[in-house]
Amino acid sequence: MSYKKNDKNGWALFLLILSGIVLGGFLGSLAKDIKFLEWINYGQDFGMHNPLKLDLQVLELDFRIYFNITIGSIIGIVAGIFVYRKL
Repeated sequence: MSYKKNDKNGWALFLLILSGIVLGGFLGSLAKDIKFLEWINYGQDFGMHNPLKLDLQVLELDFRIYFNITIGSIIGIVAGIFVYRKL
C-alpha cells in the first residue's frame, strides 16, 4: 500500500495540536515575567471551577473540567496545524 499526500492521519493532527497547546501554554507561563513578552500569557479561563462531587459511600468521585486558553496556546495550535500541513 503506497502513501499518498492526501491520506493524512487524523491522530497525527490531534497530537500535533495537543502538543502545540501544551508547548504554547508552557512558553506563555515562562514569558509572563518578561515585560515585552507578557502578552503571550494573556488569556481567558473557562470551565467548571467547582468540582462535581459524586459520593457513593464507598467511593467518592470529583469531576472538574477547566480550560485556560492563552495567546501562546493559540500560537501553538497554529504551529501544530502548520507542521501537519507540511507532513
